[in-house]
Amino acid sequence: MSGTTAPAADLRSLHRAALDTATELVGRVRPEHFGLPTPCAAWDLGRLVAHMTGQNLGFAAAARGQVTSAADFAPRPAGDAPGAEFADSARRVVAAFAEPGVLQRRFALPELGPDVTVRARRGIGFQFVDTVVHAWDVARSLGTTVTFPAEILTPALEIARTVPGGAAREEPDAAFGPVREAPAVGTGAVPALDRILALLGRSPAWPDGDRPSEA
Repeated sequence: MSGTTAPAADLRSLHRAALDTATELVGRVRPEHFGLPTPCAAWDLGRLVAHMTGQNLGFAAAARGQVTSAADFAPRPAGDAPGAEFADSARRVVAAFAEPGVLQRRFALPELGPDVTVRARRGIGFQFVDTVVHAWDVARSLGTTVTFPAEILTPALEIARTVPGGAAREEPDAAFGPVREAPAVGTGAVPALDRILALLGRSPAWPDGDRPSEA
């Protein structure tokens, strides 16, 4: 996560659609895949799935109005059925985001700092863009690809553009690596997903001769 500013639109239906894609991809992960490298620095696939699951549960707690701690967002080590565990966490966060009045709440997000709270729309934006990017991470780790429709990529790109860059991206615990250049494809246009990935420190061409980004 980072200090992004989410668009004013209600992203919940798009978040749910992105999470459905992520759930399908994580459903392909087996325990023998846990050691595979990912585009996230120092995270193998098992740790990435554990992080994603923990984030779902942490955001679910925050959306319900709980005063959360870092432990609520902590990685949940993947067991013998990582897909089922992730799917359960996905159902929980979708249900929490759908609760009546949720958009009038503030989310307590301790990973951003002690006593930090953000407006619900902004918090949902955090989870939305993380879900899009981590779905791509899982796909690439498994040696496959993922696509999203423009209705998801357009607001995700909007959020990615607001993530602060600079020296903070070089810190060991930075949420995202330094901004990269996204190579043009075909006619010279840069695909929206590639722009999102590059803005958040990933190489769209990973792993072809490229080092991983920060998480």
